[in-house]
Amino acid sequence: MTLKYLPEPFRIKVVEPIRLIPFEERKKALQNSGYNIFALKAKHVFIDLLTDSGTGAMSSHQWAAIMEGDESYAGANSYLRLADAVEKVFGFHLFVPTHQGRASENILSAILVKPGDFVPSNMHFDTTDANIRARGGRPTNLVIDDAFDPKNHHPFKGNMDLAKLKAFILETGVEKIPLGMITVTNNAGGGQPVSMENIRAVADLYHSFGIPFYIDAARYAENCYFIKLREPGYQDKSTLEIAREMFSYANGFCMSAKKDAIVNIGGLLATKDDKTFQKIKNELILREGFPTYGGLAGRDLDALAVGLYEGLDEDYLQYRINQTAYLASRLMDAGIPIIEPPGGHAIFIDAGTLLPHIPHHEFPGQSLTNELYLAGGIRGCEIGSVMFAVPNPATGEIIYPKLEMVRLAIPRRVYTQSHFDYVADTIIEIAKKADTLRGYKITYAPELLRHFTARFEPL
Repeated sequence: MTLKYLPEPFRIKVVEPIRLIPFEERKKALQNSGYNIFALKAKHVFIDLLTDSGTGAMSSHQWAAIMEGDESYAGANSYLRLADAVEKVFGFHLFVPTHQGRASENILSAILVKPGDFVPSNMHFDTTDANIRARGGRPTNLVIDDAFDPKNHHPFKGNMDLAKLKAFILETGVEKIPLGMITVTNNAGGGQPVSMENIRAVADLYHSFGIPFYIDAARYAENCYFIKLREPGYQDKSTLEIAREMFSYANGFCMSAKKDAIVNIGGLLATKDDKTFQKIKNELILREGFPTYGGLAGRDLDALAVGLYEGLDEDYLQYRINQTAYLASRLMDAGIPIIEPPGGHAIFIDAGTLLPHIPHHEFPGQSLTNELYLAGGIRGCEIGSVMFAVPNPATGEIIYPKLEMVRLAIPRRVYTQSHFDYVADTIIEIAKKADTLRGYKITYAPELLRHFTARFEPL
């Protein structure tokens, strides 16, 4: 049954025109892009669900804060306001701003990861995975098996498998694991949350072996809200209280602030270790900027400081989670296979199930992504073999991901119910002719993060 759509807890103050260009223009635009939706011009896209990263609408309070931006090179008031917010939300005082999440991941990998090292997590997403590999490391995913069953309604499908983690540490050796991570929510596994119980147990396990524990915190606020909704003992706690507890178990965190802090640019990297912090600052100065601005303008720091609080607002989070669930319910009512239950920031269509006639090496997710654009001017993102298939270092054999998905990431405070009804109607019509869709082959791809710039041809 389709869920009731909750009213948006805001009024719209500024609008941006969008236009659905004719089918023939969409067809030509896709051909010119090398059949890669990343290469499309935004003006050729009608509903843009490529990512929720940096695509949200900032509030009037954030825009007002921008006018207070202090553009001093060092020690700006904007940094001090951000430092106060980071302390109150996360409980960390040793931190640096960065221009976005992958910059934080790059710095963390640069100072901790060396060739031959392993970095375990529930599931690393694309840029974290790539930054570890770029330093000669091996990102290792140890999420619970329930994560790979699209119909399994485990309330915390992002949880780490503790038995797998312990066995991995013992087999690999502590000396080859410079840090351990966990991603909240688990983007690569369908935007699924991680329980506080699991975070606490993962922290205890890492710490028992002397391994520093870092949280990939891009969607920390959504994870906190899922804990409040689903985990016994947290119903009466505020999302701020939940966040403070969650991060109390970690030695540090990296974060793309372009997600749950609802800004268009920005990131954070924090630690509790003084020596590590000094290395972070040294690397930051070399590649990003002075430690009190980290590649951002002062006005960006102020917008981020406000956004950290707004992202934890429970009226907003209720609306956001419900908005995602509404689109999910429309699709499930129509029999469209998706990752269930829906996560916080996106719908993940199970392209492998919808297109069983297209094998891994012909990229079913890419086929569905391109058809979404052709049919309705909708831009989504392949989360499957284009993004995550890698060669086995020992044999060279391609290791394909267990799930072939298309992610429809929902920008924060941007689209309304009628937009999502249009998206649902388009997908339902595509499903009726799913057996006519065909696969793709890659004609160009770089070694790392190939999904951003690869080019394809239809088979």
